[in-house]
Amino acid sequence: MQQPLAFRMRPKNIEEIVGQQHLVGEDQIIKRMVKAKRLSSMILYGPPGTGKTSIASAIAGSTKYAFRILNAATDTKKDMQIVVEEAKMSGTVILLLDEIHRLDKTKQDFLLPHLESGAIILIGATTENPYITINPAIRSRTQIFEVKPLAPDDIKIAVNRALTDSERGLGQYRINLEEKAMEQLITATNGDLRSALNGLELAVLSTDANDAGIIELSLNVIQQVIQKKTISADKDGDAHYDVISAFQKSIRGSDVNAALHYLARLITAGDLPIIMRRLLVIAYEDVGLANPTAAAHAVNAVEAANKLGLPEARIPLANAVIELSLSAKSNAALSAIDNALADINHGHAGNIPSHLRDAHYQGAADLGRGTDYKYPHDYPNDWVRQQYLPDNLQNANYFQPKGNSKYEAQLKEIAYRLRNRK
Repeated sequence: MQQPLAFRMRPKNIEEIVGQQHLVGEDQIIKRMVKAKRLSSMILYGPPGTGKTSIASAIAGSTKYAFRILNAATDTKKDMQIVVEEAKMSGTVILLLDEIHRLDKTKQDFLLPHLESGAIILIGATTENPYITINPAIRSRTQIFEVKPLAPDDIKIAVNRALTDSERGLGQYRINLEEKAMEQLITATNGDLRSALNGLELAVLSTDANDAGIIELSLNVIQQVIQKKTISADKDGDAHYDVISAFQKSIRGSDVNAALHYLARLITAGDLPIIMRRLLVIAYEDVGLANPTAAAHAVNAVEAANKLGLPEARIPLANAVIELSLSAKSNAALSAIDNALADINHGHAGNIPSHLRDAHYQGAADLGRGTDYKYPHDYPNDWVRQQYLPDNLQNANYFQPKGNSKYEAQLKEIAYRLRNRK
């Protein structure tokens, strides 16, 4: 039985890796390790299909070290002993240990001395946060690298490579992948290259060629093989961004039903990272100080969605969207920081008053640093009037809330009272 396309197209060297340029790009850490042949054990963590195994395989291919794959949950200590014996006989072996977060203590204790000796270069792969799920003894002997979901352009490179590679890919077929079908393939798989490649292969193998011997892959065919419907897009590809824009504006406008509609469209597209980022922006840009509790709930919902993944992620996301839509709104914090940034960008920084400057070094007092500073906790109600802004900005008033909610009204009153207090 032929191996899946995603397996066959696994990169043979570091140059063939798509995406993850923060790790394998020029002058980046893994590229430097490979170039110098000074590998250290590492843990790669990130969502499925983002290239953890590919990076390990490519490292082995570039360094010419032997490469073995084991699973921490299902393979035994004896399987690991075989790899160790191979390393003792023939030199360094790169061991990709999948699901490393499920490594038990017996296997861990067996591996540790071989990691320290350098006989085994361990590359652990996990979808779980290693700072939470992996034993400190392993963590302390490895470097931890986050592998991120691939961008659509990265997936497109890999898909085109598979379409033209006659040896490992689908180059022996005459395939016409329509533009909209390509767009669906590279976006609806949500950064999962394995799903994109295996979906492409299924489409090719299950579609009959036309009279000219060409396999026509339409949008409908790709939708069927990856089982995700597309967000309708215009010829310029703007529709997806229109949905994102409509999503935020509906929440800002307190239309809960419209917000849920656009959330559903984004979920259907499988664009979980975009939804999570946008919700965090909305929570602080559009609700903010009017309802800090709702903003905090949105952060919790995003964390839960990230851990759950789709389709279950839709539940905490819907909770957040409903609460944010029906909350009071305020952009006071956004306006305040933008007002302050505008002064900085126009050159209105000014000198920090001497009494606020750092005084934790010998000779600071001789320079007048911190000598006249009044420590607020030494005064009634822990407050004393003194100048904090530079001389040229003493009258600046960046925070100007409207007081649209009880909480923001309280902040507005406090800010006014302190500003005018004697």
